[in-house]
Amino acid sequence: MTNEIHTEFDFILPRGLIDDAGNVHRQGVMRLATAKDEIYLQKNRDAQDSSAYGVIVMLSRVITKLGNLSEINPELLENLFTKDLAYLREFYNRINQHGDAYIPVQCPQCNTNFQVELALAGES
Repeated sequence: MTNEIHTEFDFILPRGLIDDAGNVHRQGVMRLATAKDEIYLQKNRDAQDSSAYGVIVMLSRVITKLGNLSEINPELLENLFTKDLAYLREFYNRINQHGDAYIPVQCPQCNTNFQVELALAGES
């Protein structure tokens, strides 16, 4: 048995981020947040002025990949559809509070315990 910690998680946005060239970016990777991310957020003036913008700033730090975009920054994420922003908030909370995107379940017929990948709102 290993004590390896899973720190990066794949996701697929329900709608996708549309870049300036009209390309849609849906597949991405989010890493677990660190204390450094929290400190950065507390020092960021825009995030201090608006908790809603703080979410965007934090997501820009923990999303390591989105489609083939070379840089993820708050200005880019401001263009997310609200459904995608809600999805990313839910995904962020799930992986940071529980450490994975899976939920424990039990078969009602045989009582076998197993894990199922969390299907987040809007994910297809």
